[in-house]
Amino acid sequence: MKTAIKTALAVVAGAAAISGVASIPSLVSAWGDSNGGRPSYSLQEVNEGKLGNNIVFNSITIAESDYAWYREHYGKEMPVGTITHEKNYVGAREDTGKNEGAYNVWQGNDIKVEDGKTYIVRLYVHNNNPNGLDAIARNTKVYFNIPTESAMQVKVNGYIHADNANPTDYIDYINFNSDHAFHLEYVYGSALIESNGKVGGSTLNDNIVSPSTGGVLIGYDALDGNVPGCYQYSSYITIKVKAVYDNEFYVENKVRLADLSSDPSWKNEVDANIGDKVEFQVQYKNLSDVRQPGVTIRNVLPEGLRYVEGSTYLYNTLHPNGIQILEDNVISNGIIIGNYAAGANAYVRITAEVVGDTLACGKTMLVDWAQGQAGPDADYNKQIVLQDYARVNVVKVCDGEDPNTPVTPEDPGTDLPSKLPTTGPEAIAGGIIATGSIATAAGYYIASRRQLR
Repeated sequence: MKTAIKTALAVVAGAAAISGVASIPSLVSAWGDSNGGRPSYSLQEVNEGKLGNNIVFNSITIAESDYAWYREHYGKEMPVGTITHEKNYVGAREDTGKNEGAYNVWQGNDIKVEDGKTYIVRLYVHNNNPNGLDAIARNTKVYFNIPTESAMQVKVNGYIHADNANPTDYIDYINFNSDHAFHLEYVYGSALIESNGKVGGSTLNDNIVSPSTGGVLIGYDALDGNVPGCYQYSSYITIKVKAVYDNEFYVENKVRLADLSSDPSWKNEVDANIGDKVEFQVQYKNLSDVRQPGVTIRNVLPEGLRYVEGSTYLYNTLHPNGIQILEDNVISNGIIIGNYAAGANAYVRITAEVVGDTLACGKTMLVDWAQGQAGPDADYNKQIVLQDYARVNVVKVCDGEDPNTPVTPEDPGTDLPSKLPTTGPEAIAGGIIATGSIATAAGYYIASRRQLR
């Protein structure tokens, strides 16, 4: 195995070491197998024949004595990136677009995620038998189980199977954690195998995340399930997943020209002239499985759009044909539109006129922000604010000016509106509609999915 150990480090150095198996609350370990718990072996024990003819995967734990043994046998230090605890073989790191090789920092049991970021999940495969081609594992498959549910902790399991191994099946996992409910989305086409063999760099079938299929075959010279024993035949399997925060309700803003003869459909943006009237429609929907109280909607009109008094209408199951909201607070502090059960939704519409008093000559993008808030109360003690935007593009022609001058202001995809009011919502008048206020001081602020993606 002397040559094999040396060559192995070309693969092992492809990733940083996972430096230990963290303890897991209760009696559940971070790793497992179909034998109920396999023993660990030092590098020296494996090289001195401790495994005999048995084919065993991912069971080497580098002992302190292994460093001196390696130095004595090979005249140099054990390389950076050597996997010290092979039972903890699933790790993850953020996909930064950079690969630091042996110096990549992999998290072994837990990783903190952020909304919209992509993460690389890695599974290490090593047939520990030192006898190379005389100890080939047959029908070797791997797969990941990515839960579909949303939670503040999502566990991704990585599995290895070989028909003639003992144990035949192996499991390890990585916990993805956040302080906000989220789910993981597999990035299709991202599954890869890295090894010293002919298959190194090959894309694997997306069935790797479909446990019902039994996983996908891996190998060395071909993806035929044949994995010889020893380090030089080891491999890394990687996939990518994206963390997506799950908002508890949905806010969407759309716009159209009030003159429906042109186009009655709702859009993300429209072209308009000075003097035209436009309608904005804000949709709220409860995506949670609990009642959301005191839902408040606010519409933040920019300069260049003037609210048409008395144009606020609410549409919901109580008022399918709409009810006029006489208070015009929707563009100041906002209006409370009621309490909504799981899955319920509502629409708030307003009309605004395009005015040119404050517009610069040329093209201007007018950005209207719709903001929604739910809670809190005794049963729903959160206070979440979401927002979305719609745009009106206007051209103001001035004497001697080119109407095709650049758009102002900058795209709101990165520029959020000014700070929101900090007062809390008032009591609901009659349980349906009242003057309210969008607040952020007691809760947290999230932009809409359309802006974040």
